[in-house]
Amino acid sequence: MQNIKTAKFSIGQVVRHRLFPFRGVIFDVDPEFANTEEWYEAIPAEVRPARNQPFYHLLAENEETEYVAYVSEQNLLEDESGEPVRHPQLAELFVETPDGRYEPRTRQHH
Repeated sequence: MQNIKTAKFSIGQVVRHRLFPFRGVIFDVDPEFANTEEWYEAIPAEVRPARNQPFYHLLAENEETEYVAYVSEQNLLEDESGEPVRHPQLAELFVETPDGRYEPRTRQHH
């Protein structure tokens, strides 16, 4: 029986990386590692995270650019800066609430 941890962070939450200078909004969560073996092996061994923890898909940004990141729970911290995230895809997936949080857009089915 696998021990699936409950995700600490939630979709729409703004987080930042513990080691690297980027932050982002979570748009999807995997209960445990669900990317390719190549992706995992590309992480330097000394910072390679455990597989059996939640992994988060982020609309991420750093000083230079915006991109999508895949980050382990152990490497994320809550971002308390209150700064808005400028990622161009943000508006497609989320609505910003008056208190500066991001709520997932409800999909309109036609």
